[in-house]
Amino acid sequence: MRFIDTHSHLYAEEFLEDIDQVILRAKEANISKILLPNIDLASIKPMLELCNKDKCFYPMLGLHPTSIDNSYIDQLDKIEALLDKVDICAIGEIGIDLYWDKTYIDEQIIAFERQIKWALNKNLPLVIHVRKGFEEAFQSLDKIKKEIKGTSKSLRGVFHCFSGDINQARKVIEMGFMIGIGGVVSFKNAKLAEIVKEIDIENILLETDAPYLAPTPFRGKRNESSYIPIIGEKISEIKNISIEDIASITSNSAEKLFKI
Repeated sequence: MRFIDTHSHLYAEEFLEDIDQVILRAKEANISKILLPNIDLASIKPMLELCNKDKCFYPMLGLHPTSIDNSYIDQLDKIEALLDKVDICAIGEIGIDLYWDKTYIDEQIIAFERQIKWALNKNLPLVIHVRKGFEEAFQSLDKIKKEIKGTSKSLRGVFHCFSGDINQARKVIEMGFMIGIGGVVSFKNAKLAEIVKEIDIENILLETDAPYLAPTPFRGKRNESSYIPIIGEKISEIKNISIEDIASITSNSAEKLFKI
C-alpha cells in the first residue's frame, strides 16, 4: 500500500530542524511521493533544495494569490523565466483568495489567468487555491476555456484543500478538475465530509497542506506528510471503501494527473 501527498510545504521553516525525521516518518507511513507547491520568489530556493535532497519530492512553480502585491508583475516575470529551467510537475499553487483581503482582487485575477496560460503552453496541470473566490475563479477558467475551444489544449488540475459547497464541487469536477482533500475532512462537524460522501473517489486526491491543517487527533499542531493515512482512513470510513483501495485509486489518479 502506498500513498501520495499531492500538496505539502515541507520546505517551510517549520521543518528546518527536523526535516530528515519528517521524511523518514513519511516513508515509514508508505508515502511514496510528495508534491511541493511554490508560494513566491523566496520559496523557490528552499523548495528546490529539498527536491535535490530526496527523489520523493516533485516541485511546482507559481505565485500564490496571497503573495500578490504591487510587485506581482515582477514576481511573475521572474517565475516565468524559470519555467524552461526547472523540471516541474504543475503550475501552482495559484488561484483567488478573498478570505482576508480584497485589496488586490483585480491583480489576483490577472495573475491567475496569466499562470493558467503558462500551464496550457507547457501542457501542465494547475494546482488551484481558492478561498471565498470560487465565482471569480470559475469565471476566469470559463473565459480561458472559451479561448482554447477548438484547439488541442485543455485545462486540468486540482482545486487543493477544497473549501466550497457541493454545487461548487460538482462544477469543479464538471470542468475536468480533481478535488484535493486534507485534514479538514476529519474535523468534528466538518461539512467537507458530506461533500466527500457525495463525490466519486476517482475525483479525489489526498493532501496534507503541511504544515497547516493537521487532521484530528493532531488538529492545531504542525501537520506533516506522514499523516496522509489518517486522512485516507477518514475517507475510507465516509465512503465505505477499503483503505487499500483509497490508497491505490488516489495514488493512481495523482500519477496520471501530474505525470509522475
